Amino acid sequence: MSLKIVALTVSLAGIAMVSAGLAQSSSEGKAVARYLPEYTASGDLVLPKNFHEWVYVGSPLTPNALNGGKANFPEFHNVYIEPGSYEIYKKTNVFPEGTILFKELQLTLPAQNPDGSRVEQSGRGYFPGPWNGADVTVKDSKRYASTGGWGYYNFNHHEPKAPTAQLKPKEECGYCHMASAKKDEVWTQFYPLLDK
Repeated sequence: MSLKIVALTVSLAGIAMVSAGLAQSSSEGKAVARYLPEYTASGDLVLPKNFHEWVYVGSPLTPNALNGGKANFPEFHNVYIEPGSYEIYKKTNVFPEGTILFKELQLTLPAQNPDGSRVEQSGRGYFPGPWNGADVTVKDSKRYASTGGWGYYNFNHHEPKAPTAQLKPKEECGYCHMASAKKDEVWTQFYPLLDK
């Protein structure tokens, strides 16, 4: 009888080791869960959650001081892509349906020079200051057919960010993306991580 118990114990230990190995290998190859856009009953986009934990793709800079004091998107554009969509993009080189790109605007610290720059320990330049609102782009070929498959939303160009936003007309955002963005209405030319 003790031989049966030993054999059963060895068998169970073997099953546990195989199960642990399978769990480890499946978690290593496991797809990242996607965060998809959320909408209100009236169709407004809900401000995406936890975007600071998304994949950072870059920060173009359009200082107010270099744009007559009124840059269209002042000043740093800190852009993030939803992680699950990025995983698919890396494999396919295509932005999947439901992709969310989050552009958080961030002002520069107060200027010390006429061009808006200042001097810090690292040298003269433009340094990140307070948050300044956000713009969000969502891919959905059916919902946004009139703007090439992407919807454009503004969550204020000041703080606090709005909790929801209405779809912007094509003339306000879509036309520029459609005419000038490098790939699928995304400014991949400014984001080496996406420029494949």
